[in-house]
Amino acid sequence: MDVVVAVGIVVGAVVVVFGVVGVHWYLWRRLVRDTTERGSIARRAGTGVIIAGTALLIGAVASESAGVPFLLTRIIAWPGYMWGALFLYLVLWLVVGELVRPLFRRWIARSSVEAVEVPEIGGALQGRPTPVSRRLFVSRSVGAAATLAAVSTVGYGTHSVLAGPRVKQLTVPLANLPRAAHGFRITVVSDIHLGPILGRGFAERVVETINGTQPDLVAVVGDLVDGSVEHLRSAVEPLSRLHARHGAYFVTGNHEYFSGAEQWIDHVRELGLRLLANSRTELPYFDLAGVNDIQGGRIGQGPDFAAALGDRDLARTAVLLAHQPVQIHDAVEFGVDLQLSGHTHGGQLWPGNFLASLANPTVAGLERYGDTQLYVTRGAGAWGPPVRVGAPSDITVIELASTQA
Repeated sequence: MDVVVAVGIVVGAVVVVFGVVGVHWYLWRRLVRDTTERGSIARRAGTGVIIAGTALLIGAVASESAGVPFLLTRIIAWPGYMWGALFLYLVLWLVVGELVRPLFRRWIARSSVEAVEVPEIGGALQGRPTPVSRRLFVSRSVGAAATLAAVSTVGYGTHSVLAGPRVKQLTVPLANLPRAAHGFRITVVSDIHLGPILGRGFAERVVETINGTQPDLVAVVGDLVDGSVEHLRSAVEPLSRLHARHGAYFVTGNHEYFSGAEQWIDHVRELGLRLLANSRTELPYFDLAGVNDIQGGRIGQGPDFAAALGDRDLARTAVLLAHQPVQIHDAVEFGVDLQLSGHTHGGQLWPGNFLASLANPTVAGLERYGDTQLYVTRGAGAWGPPVRVGAPSDITVIELASTQA
C-alpha cells in the first residue's frame, strides 16, 4: 500500500511539474515567440522577464519558511507575488484571446492589405516603420490587449486590498438567544495576514475600521500574521487599540502555526486580546467558545471541541470561533448555534473561489448546517499577492437577533 501511495505522489508531482512548465511555455509562446523576431532584443527581454518573474515568485514563497532575513523577504515578496498574480491573469486573458484570434484573422484577411506597417524596434531607431505579416500583427494585437487587460485586473485587485476592507452588516437570528441579547453586535475579522507585504499601516486601517463599527465584541478568527513576533511586533501593535464593550477575542489560524504559534499566543495576550484556545467564556447572554486551528495538531495543539464545549449548559446559546469552515461538522455535533470562520479569502483571486469550494463547505457568507449556522468572512487582508479579484475583503458586523424579541 505504501508503494502505491509513493507512486501516486510521484506521478502527481510529475503531472504538476509538466503542467506548470506547459503553462509557462504557453505564456512565452504567445507573448514572446509569436510577437518578436528570432534573436531580437525584444525576444531576449521578454524571455528574461518571464524567467526572472518566476524565479522571484519561487523565492518569495520559499523565503518565508527558509530562514531568509526578513528584509530580503520583503524585497523579494512584492515583485515575486505581484508577478504571480500578473502571470495568472496574463494566462487567463490570453486564453480569452484564443477565441478572438480567429475572428481577428478573418477580418484582416478580408482586407486587401498583405502586410501592415508598424513601428519595429530596429525601424523605430531609424525613424521608419517596418512592414510585418498579418499573422504577426494579429499576435501582437492580441498579446498587447491581453497584457493591458491583465495589468488592469491586477491593478484593480491591488487597490482593492490596499484601500482596506469594507464593512458588511449581517443580522443572524438565533432561536435560543434571550431577548435581552437582541441586537448584540460582534465584529468579525479574519485573515489580516500582516507580514512582509501588509504591515503596520494596513493594521491601523483595520483597527480604525473595526472600532468605527462600535462593536459589543470583536472576534479575530485566525491568520493574523505571516512572520515571527520579532519581525512583526511593530506591525501588530495597533491591535492593542481595539475597543469593544465585552473585549476582543482571538483564535489561531493555520498561518499562526507556520509563524511560531506559541510566541504569538503569548504576544496577542500582551496586546490585550483574549485567547480562546479550546476554551470558552460565559458572557451575560451566551457562551463564546473557540478552538485551535486544525494545523495545530502538528505540534499537539489541535482543536478540542470536547474541552471547549463538552460540559456547557445546552440551554444557553453557543457562538464558536473556528478558523476553518470545515470545522462546522464538529460544531453541529456539539450543538453550536453559530460558527464564525475565515480561512478561504472567498477564493481571493478568481477563479480561486471554485478551487476553494472543493476544500470548504462554505466559501463565503452565511449557510445553515442542521441546527447550526456558519458564517465565513472573506477576510481583511490577502496572502501572497496583495490582490483580490472577485472576492473583496471585508470586516463583518454580525448583529444577533433573538426570535423571542
